[in-house]
Amino acid sequence: MTHTHAHTPHHGAPHSHHGPHRHHGDQVLQRAPASAPGSGAGAGAGSQTEILDLDADVLAEHIAAITSWLPVEAAPREIVDLGCGTGTGTFALLDRFPEAHVTAVDSSAEHLHRLREKARAGGVQERVRTVQADLDAADWPHLGTPALVWASASMHHVADPGHALRTVRDVLAPGGLFAVVELAGLPRFLPESAPGNRPGLEDRCHAATEHFHAEHVPHRGADWGPMLTAAGFTLEGERTLAVNIEGSRTEGSRTEAIGRYALATLQRVRSAAAEALSPEDLTALDQLLDITGPHSILRRTDLMVRTERTVWAARRAN
Repeated sequence: MTHTHAHTPHHGAPHSHHGPHRHHGDQVLQRAPASAPGSGAGAGAGSQTEILDLDADVLAEHIAAITSWLPVEAAPREIVDLGCGTGTGTFALLDRFPEAHVTAVDSSAEHLHRLREKARAGGVQERVRTVQADLDAADWPHLGTPALVWASASMHHVADPGHALRTVRDVLAPGGLFAVVELAGLPRFLPESAPGNRPGLEDRCHAATEHFHAEHVPHRGADWGPMLTAAGFTLEGERTLAVNIEGSRTEGSRTEAIGRYALATLQRVRSAAAEALSPEDLTALDQLLDITGPHSILRRTDLMVRTERTVWAARRAN
């Protein structure tokens, strides 16, 4: 596996008009760390790396269903995964296309380090190249000429979607496919009747984050079809995949993963919602997040995962 890496400059530093900053011969563009996919929750609560790994574990079958649906004309040999995180899409694409190599692009050195660890553990390190890059920069590093570009829960973080989409179009090989996968929002885990003393708590927590989302991730929930068409793509398909996994019907390890996924996600929700919640709701939420307490979310047997993911498949004309 090869990768590019360099010291991350402070966010807001001006980008060179002559291309990306270079250090010790490495090619790198960076941007400020993004929030967990689909969240925008503040830093410091719930490890983003952990959430990404749990997302990959819990929703593996659903990600595989999306990669299987992609209307590729021929199996791509060169793929770019934009905003790869810790590799959820990267490894799903490597499984789907066993002859392919993936260039995995992310702003986080920590995420890319974790991805490389997972690639080595899976014996696919020779099929992966990592690049630390800023999708908001005027110039992107060289990403080859891929037949497929995949962007899952990453495009809503870019400041100028039009610029990013046009850049992807320029990167793609003629006839290549661009798959944009976006979330309807963070997953829900609790029944509406939970917890017993504050029914509907989870819905109120998510509602309390809406102002934060509107300010920090305004493109979350956007319809990417018209934007892709405006950027010069031909839209070939759109599919929304509903996810509804009942933890009580899963095996032990999966049930445990759902609990940890719920815990890490709600920790990040709390960091964005705390100021807008009532004292009673905040107390009830903290009881759920107290892993040593009797009301810990890890002790619940009624957890589920409910969310939606929509994928747009768009082609660059020959």
